[in-house]
Amino acid sequence: MPVGLIFLIIIGVTAWQGINHVYHWADAESVAQDEILQGKSPFLNLKWYLIATIGFGGLWYFIGLQLRRLSKKEDQSGDMKYKAHKIMRIWGAAFLPLGGFTSAAAVWLWLMSVDAHWYSTLFAWYCGASWLIAMLALTIIIVIFLKDKGYLPQVNQEHLHDLGKYVFAFSIFWTYLWFSQYMLIWYSNNGEETTYFKTRIDQFPVLFYGNLIMNFVLPFLILMRNDTKRKYGTLLFVSALVFFGHWIDFFLMAKPGILHTAHELAGHGHGESASHGAEAAGHAAEHASNFVQGFTLPGFFEIGSMLGFLGLFLYIAFRLMSKANLVPGKDPYLEESYHHHV
Repeated sequence: MPVGLIFLIIIGVTAWQGINHVYHWADAESVAQDEILQGKSPFLNLKWYLIATIGFGGLWYFIGLQLRRLSKKEDQSGDMKYKAHKIMRIWGAAFLPLGGFTSAAAVWLWLMSVDAHWYSTLFAWYCGASWLIAMLALTIIIVIFLKDKGYLPQVNQEHLHDLGKYVFAFSIFWTYLWFSQYMLIWYSNNGEETTYFKTRIDQFPVLFYGNLIMNFVLPFLILMRNDTKRKYGTLLFVSALVFFGHWIDFFLMAKPGILHTAHELAGHGHGESASHGAEAAGHAAEHASNFVQGFTLPGFFEIGSMLGFLGLFLYIAFRLMSKANLVPGKDPYLEESYHHHV
C-alpha cells in the first residue's frame, strides 16, 4: 500500500504541475473556462487529492498494521482469554464505516475524476465490487500456489469451494451494478452522464462488451455447477480470467478519460505531450472498430505496467508471509475451520 500511495501522490502533484495530463481538473486554465469543473473545484483540487491519498490511505495502512500486530501477538502469546482477538474485532468494526466512506471519496478523486464532467451515484460501489472480486481471485490463486508448494495442508476443497462461491456471487453483484449504472444513465438521457458510456461503446467496443463476457458470462456459466468450485484447475483458470478481466475493467474506467483530457488540453496549447495525447485520442476514435494496441485493446506498455505492479505486490506479500505463521495456531475458530463442511 505505501508504494501505491507514493505513485498516486506523484501522479497528482505532477498533474497539478502540468507534467502529465491525467486529471482535467488539475489544469487551472481549463477550470477557469469550464462551468462544470468550477462547480466541482471545491472537491476536485490538489488539497483534497492529497488528503485522500495520504490521510485516507495512511489510515487504512495504520489499521492494517494494527490487525497484523494483534494477529501475531495472539499467535505468540497463547492468551486463553483471547484478548488480542477481541481487540482485533473492535479494530475491524471501527474500520467498517471508516473504510466505507473514505474508500468512496478516494475512488471519486483517484479514478472517477479522470472523467471530470460526468456524474454517477453508483461508481464507488461499482469500483469497490471490482476491487473485491480481483482480491478474491488473487487469494484463490495464491492459496492454490501455496498448497502446490506443500503449505496450507489444512485448506481443503470445502474452503476453496467457499472462495469459489464468493467469486460467483460477487461477479453477479458486480454485473448488477454494471447494469444499474448503465440502465439508469441511459434512461435519464442526461448528456453529462451518457457521454461516459457513449465514448466507451463507440471507441472501445471490444473492451466494453468483452468486459461483460469475461467478468460475468464466463465465470457465471463455469462456476454455476457445484463441482466446478471444488476443482483446483477450474478455480485457477476462472480466477486468472476474472483477475485479468477486472484489470480490463479498470483500464476501461481510466484510459478513455485520460485520452479525452489530453485532447482537451491540447486544444488549449498545453505542450507537446498534450498534442500527442490529442493525436492518440483521435487515433482511438478512428480505429474504434479495429484492434488497435493501446486503444481498443491494451498494448505492451499497459500489460507490462500491470505485470510489474503485480510482481512487486507478490514479492512484498510473500516476504511478509515468510515472517509469520501461515496458519494462526491460537485463533479461537481454528478448530471449527478444520472441520468446515459445505
